[in-house]
Amino acid sequence: MESPHEHQQNLLLSRIITNVEKLNEAIMVMNKTLQEINIQNMNIELVAQMFKNYQSNVLFHLEATDNLKDPA
Repeated sequence: MESPHEHQQNLLLSRIITNVEKLNEAIMVMNKTLQEINIQNMNIELVAQMFKNYQSNVLFHLEATDNLKDPA
């Protein structure tokens, strides 16, 4: 015959296993979302670097052609 403590422990263990499975699913969803965010951040970083390089090239060109004027 099974002891009441063993039965109670089995119920608790079952609840723990269920909760850990739910937690794992939530973490997997969060990791997928973070991966998508990181991909978008890489795209934003690339565009920002392109604009920075463009600004540097424009400044170089304006200085080289003596067309750089002080801001009004």
